[in-house]
Parts: sequence; C-alpha cells; structure tokens
Amino acid sequence: MIVVTTPTGQIGSALVERLLTEGEPVRVVARDAARLDPVVRERAEVIEGSHGDAAVLDKALPGADALFWLVPPNPAAPSTRGHYLSFARAAAAAVSRHRVGHLVGVSSAGHGWTAPAGVLSAAFAMDEHLATSGAAYRALSLPFYMENLLGQLDAIRRQQAFYLTCAGDEPLAMIATQDVADAAAGLLTDRSWSGQAYVPLFGPDRLTPDGMAEIIGQELGTPVAYRRTAMEEYAATLRSRGVGDRMVQDLTEMFAAQDDGIYEKDWATATIGATDFRTWCRRVLKPAVEQAG
Repeated sequence: MIVVTTPTGQIGSALVERLLTEGEPVRVVARDAARLDPVVRERAEVIEGSHGDAAVLDKALPGADALFWLVPPNPAAPSTRGHYLSFARAAAAAVSRHRVGHLVGVSSAGHGWTAPAGVLSAAFAMDEHLATSGAAYRALSLPFYMENLLGQLDAIRRQQAFYLTCAGDEPLAMIATQDVADAAAGLLTDRSWSGQAYVPLFGPDRLTPDGMAEIIGQELGTPVAYRRTAMEEYAATLRSRGVGDRMVQDLTEMFAAQDDGIYEKDWATATIGATDFRTWCRRVLKPAVEQAG
C-alpha cells in the first residue's frame, strides 16, 4: 500500500493518477475528499483530514509500505519553519509507530546552504526531522517550479510580461511538476533503496529569465518580456495583501537565496527530468493562457 498526501495538488494528483494507472494499491489523505477526482474516489482508499494531524495519520498508515509526503503551503502561518516542522514531527512519529519502510518527501534543492533561505531553510529542517523516522528516506530536492508561472497568466496575457525578483541574465534551475510526480512514482514503486539521501531533480534547460521570456513569446506567438521586481517592491506587495512580517521575511529570503545561486551546486549531481521549458510552455502554459483568454 502506498499512501499519498496532497492528492489534489499539482504533484499529488499527477502521482496518484500514475500509481493507479500502474495498478498500485493507493490510499490518499485529503483535507476535503469532495475535491478528489471521481476516479480517485472510486479506485483509491480515502482518508479525510489533515496529514498534519496525528490521528489522521494513524488512520492512513496501518499496513502502508511507503508514504509520499508534501507539506501544503500556509501563507497565514506565523512561521514557515514552525509550519514545516509541525507536519514533520507528526509524520516522523507516525511513520515510526506504523513501521512504514519507505518515505519520499518533496523538498528544496540547495542542501548545505548556510545563509538564511526562508521557506527553503524550513524544507531543509523538515528533511532532517523526517530522516529520524526510521524509514528509508528520499528528499526530492527541487528548484523553481515551472508551474509557478501559471500564477502570472493575467500579466502574460495583458502585459506580455512576467515578473520575478531574480536577475534576468543568470540561469534559473527549473522543474516541471509532472517530472516530480514521475520521479516520486519510481521511488515509491521500486523500493529497493535504503538509507537517507537528497535527490536533486532539475529540468534539462539552463535558461535565464530573459531566455524563458523569449521561449514563452515564441510559443504564444507574441513577444513576452521578463521584468525584474525589486525585492523591496515585492515585500511591499505582500504586505499590502495582508501577509505578516515573518512570512514576508521567509519569502524574500527564499527569493534572495535563489538569486544568490542556492541551486547551482546541485547541477553536478541532479537527476534530469524529461520536460524542457519549451515543451512545458507548449503543453501547459499556452493552453492555460488560451483558456484564460
């Protein structure tokens, strides 16, 4: 039995679909079971509730051979580190209680980075705690998600631009969430591995944001520009939306670490995913822009 958390998210839903297609027995933990695809509700066992709740995990993990773990974001959390560690403590204790043999977690690339990195530092702290569970652990260590650009559909459509805080002429490591789901499925179904390890997973490109803009424009058939947002402007925007000071710090530290090269060291050992940025734009971004229009 494979247990999957966040089964309605971008990674989790793709993972569940693949596992069910391969005939694997799947149990999902969903905060709101009504949001699950009807096929998943029909073919997978469903445990409703938060996977940060020990009682919910005690329902989900009996008889489990492997667990897929992803901490859902919570912009309202007083501390990202506290949020991640709260979930990690619940997971590690439950995995130990139920003697789950294998654990695959979604984390960040850049392990070993010593400067504060906000949300990414919280993910590293999560990994350290999950490694104490007694299970064999693989931390899928990821860079910038291509799917983050889907949050900028309106800007891409109306302004022919997208915005990040990083330098336009420096490479930004990226990954498509489908490739993350595929990597997780491989680890969860072939459990011949042991011990604890970080697994950097990057897309095949080494594009700059300026290069990304060029490809987006080519695929959409209209010029698209990359416009760098000053960190102070980004922080002010977050505060205007009611984001608390600690979360603003966590997010700005994360983007500053990306700009300072937190992902670069992992290029040497990263597993390379199948989806290049142009293919992702063609398969995912362009249809999303057309649907939004």
